Amino acid sequence: MFEMLSEVFKDNSLVVSFAVIGVTMYISYLISDKLTNGKFHGSAVAIIVGLVLAYFGGITTGGENGLSDVGIFAGIGIMGGGMLRDFAIVATAFGANIDEMKKAGLPGIISLLFGVVVSFVVGVSVALAFGYTDAVSLTTIGAGAGTYIVGPVTGSALGASSAVITLSIAAGLVKSILTMIGTPFIAKYIGLNNPRSAIVYGGLMGTTSGVAGGLAATDPKLVPYGAMTATFYTGIGCLLAPSVLFLITRAIFG
Repeated sequence: MFEMLSEVFKDNSLVVSFAVIGVTMYISYLISDKLTNGKFHGSAVAIIVGLVLAYFGGITTGGENGLSDVGIFAGIGIMGGGMLRDFAIVATAFGANIDEMKKAGLPGIISLLFGVVVSFVVGVSVALAFGYTDAVSLTTIGAGAGTYIVGPVTGSALGASSAVITLSIAAGLVKSILTMIGTPFIAKYIGLNNPRSAIVYGGLMGTTSGVAGGLAATDPKLVPYGAMTATFYTGIGCLLAPSVLFLITRAIFG
């Protein structure tokens, strides 16, 4: 019976991967709601669960592709690969409405550019402190400090090693978690109590899940405004990091 199910799962690995991701997301959001009262966003829980599963999958099989090295979960390697990831990013960009961007106004645009550049500089500085000196690694980790999507997209475009790409994802995840946890505590000190400040805050921080989770814990009415600019942050980061920011980094560090 088990062998028959195993063969069915292997033959329909991509379908199985969607089911596994769906169950993982459901459990993650359930944990977020019941254990943290929504203060720790479900997407961050899902990422942590995914990293843990990938770790044990790699240890169990001795492979390099995490859980997808297990036969019945091979479809996760396709679902989580570059093709579908980049498709999702492009689809998101095409779904953006220019009228929504206009609502953010000049403060939103400035906060977006400032947020991307500052996060990148901080990420590059940390990478330098840990001994990375080549432009590709510095740019990838710097991009990851923006969001955990910009990092791997940049790393894939520049040909960074899997270890560096993993570090960029970890950097983005840490930022997302800190944003979720820290936003309610700092909100009253930075005047985060109105739509305009939420728009600027979303552009500065950039991590959509972190901003949405943090604002939801602060004032749910502010979530749409912060998420609006945070959503554009990823697109701008994916555009600037592998091109302009990489060229600047290479010019400085060689």
